[in-house]
Amino acid sequence: MNLPSANWNYPTSIRFGAGRAAELPKACRRAGIASPLLVTDPALAEMAMVRDACAATGAGLFSSIHANPTGADVEAGLAAFRAGGHDGVIAFGGGSALDVGKVVAFMSGQSRSLWDFEDKEDWWRRADPGGIAPVVAVPTTAGTGSEVGRAGVVLDEEAGVKKIIFHPGMLPAIVILDPELTLGLPLQVTAATGMDALSHCLEAWCAPGFHPLADGIAAEGVRLIHDWLPRAFEDGSDVEARGHMLAAASMGATAFQKGLGGMHALSHPIGALFGTHHGLTNAVLMPYVLAFNRPAIEDRLARLACYIGLPDPSFAGFMAWILELRERLSIPHSLAELGVPADPLDRLAAMAEADPSAGGNPRPFDAAAARQVLEAALAGRI
Repeated sequence: MNLPSANWNYPTSIRFGAGRAAELPKACRRAGIASPLLVTDPALAEMAMVRDACAATGAGLFSSIHANPTGADVEAGLAAFRAGGHDGVIAFGGGSALDVGKVVAFMSGQSRSLWDFEDKEDWWRRADPGGIAPVVAVPTTAGTGSEVGRAGVVLDEEAGVKKIIFHPGMLPAIVILDPELTLGLPLQVTAATGMDALSHCLEAWCAPGFHPLADGIAAEGVRLIHDWLPRAFEDGSDVEARGHMLAAASMGATAFQKGLGGMHALSHPIGALFGTHHGLTNAVLMPYVLAFNRPAIEDRLARLACYIGLPDPSFAGFMAWILELRERLSIPHSLAELGVPADPLDRLAAMAEADPSAGGNPRPFDAAAARQVLEAALAGRI
């Protein structure tokens, strides 16, 4: 194995390497957390890695969250945080656990409603920054990159809409990237989360605007995924592949401060209405959004194809790689295969236009554009 151990300080303090989950108690002390609440999902709560983390840190445990977390999940987490007299959060798990953990820590000292901090205009300024508890983030999947993000995605069940809760202070104080925690993930989870990381890097690379720092991170993230995702998928015990995918996931979430786009603008409402896995939905949508955006991104994708070493360094060559990768990972080809029906297309299109991610798409992504992509994705027509 040629996987190094390293400490990084961008965009926050990161401890990378196999076995570094053992440093969790020290990380909590460094973050100023004396009495943590460990937030995770119900499946992980039954596993030894979580029991060991709770025993080592003296943490309380909260795991009542959904795969697509809801406002009610956050409220229940807040109740557990306050009842236990906790002063910080260990966000431990996949994207759902990380998001809920961060939002619970953020809301622990706020007096306004959760939805008053949706990522609109400067609503984040409504928060009391002194009321944000510190977070140590420990991802167990290589996908969302939420461990280095300043937001959490939460379903407003009453409105039927996924909303992004944002504040700069939500960025975890310390992140532990230990690939040993991701060993043995089911094939489908490895594929879906890996494609989620790719969607973040790819949409950041394609987003308009001048941000060469994000572009560099996004391009290298795509290269790592090109080189290592198939290995991680084919051999769940490959620590080296798992480590590179963890790095790529964090890179994707770091890069997408430049912007996201149509993949996420569509996957958020689809997930809200039909409960589909976020990364898997992005993976299905990916080629259809790329095809729609082709007039605006053809040259950029040709450069990216060259950088990652594709034999045909062109838009067509890049698209061929995406389709081949999806097939290799057993990703469904159409939204219909995910169980998405055709009748709510107008509603989905309107929700996509209103999603904050739509503003980062390389081409204007209004309801008409969203419907065009949805029709193609439902039919499997590229």
